[in-house]
Amino acid sequence: MKNKWEGHLTMSMDFNILMNDYIEQARKEIVAAGYEELRTPEEVDEALQRKGTTLVMINSTCGCAGGIARPAAKYAIDYDKRPDYLVTVFAGQDKEATLQARSYFDDYPPSSPSFALLKDGKLVGMVERHEIEGHSPVSVIERLQELFEQHCDEV
Repeated sequence: MKNKWEGHLTMSMDFNILMNDYIEQARKEIVAAGYEELRTPEEVDEALQRKGTTLVMINSTCGCAGGIARPAAKYAIDYDKRPDYLVTVFAGQDKEATLQARSYFDDYPPSSPSFALLKDGKLVGMVERHEIEGHSPVSVIERLQELFEQHCDEV
């Protein structure tokens, strides 16, 4: 006789395997684009307190992260002016690191995916989820490059 939970457990295990693969791919994609992955609060503090400009990409598993934010993160940096450092934290996965990163974003509510631009450890610009979701990657790239133009040096 079959256990009434057997099919449910198999489906849950399959879903978990699928999600783990998706999360691993999302991590690899942003690292391959040149972003340093921060997985602990200590790594976040060390990275975000550096002198210069730092772009933080708050990664997530949602569709707008994969279809808009990560492509924008990759292509926005192909510009005359760009941040000195590119870093990422993964919302919902590296929770303590993400919480620590968000502590630098002053008056902004938690938002993922999103981008924050810091200069010498201070927030100078933010691109929130509502500026990503429902927008094209090109519009997000343009918004990021506006911030680079205002706050970053030419490379």
